[in-house]
Amino acid sequence: MSLRTLTATLGSGYQTTLHAPTHTFTADEPTDVGGTDTAPSPYELLMGSLAACTTITLRMYAQRKQWPLTEVEVRVSLTAEPTPVMVREITVGGELDAIQRARLLEIADACPVSKMLERGVTMESRLT
Repeated sequence: MSLRTLTATLGSGYQTTLHAPTHTFTADEPTDVGGTDTAPSPYELLMGSLAACTTITLRMYAQRKQWPLTEVEVRVSLTAEPTPVMVREITVGGELDAIQRARLLEIADACPVSKMLERGVTMESRLT
C-alpha cells in the first residue's frame, strides 16, 4: 500500500474537518461528551472504515469470481469495555451456495482494514 496522508483541523468545539487528497469530511463528538453531534465520532469513523472495506472487498471478490452477489450489508458494533471488541455482522444477497457464502466470510476477514485492526499498527507521534 502506498503512503496515505489525511489532515485533521479542529474547528468550533470538537468539530473537526478531515482533508484526504480528494475528499473533505467531518467528525464530531456526541452531545453527552460536549460535542454537537454534527458528524460521526472518531469511533464511528473507524467502524465505518471496517464496514466499507468489508463491503468493497466482498464486491470485488464476487465480481472477479463472477458470483451472483446482489447485496452486502455490514453492521459493526463496538464494545469498548473491559476490552475493545468489534463485532461485524455481514448480510449477503444473491443465489449463493453454502460454499460461496463460507468463502465470502473468509474474504471479509481478509479485507485490508480488518487485517490492520487485527495485526495492530505502529503509531508514531511528532509535535511540530
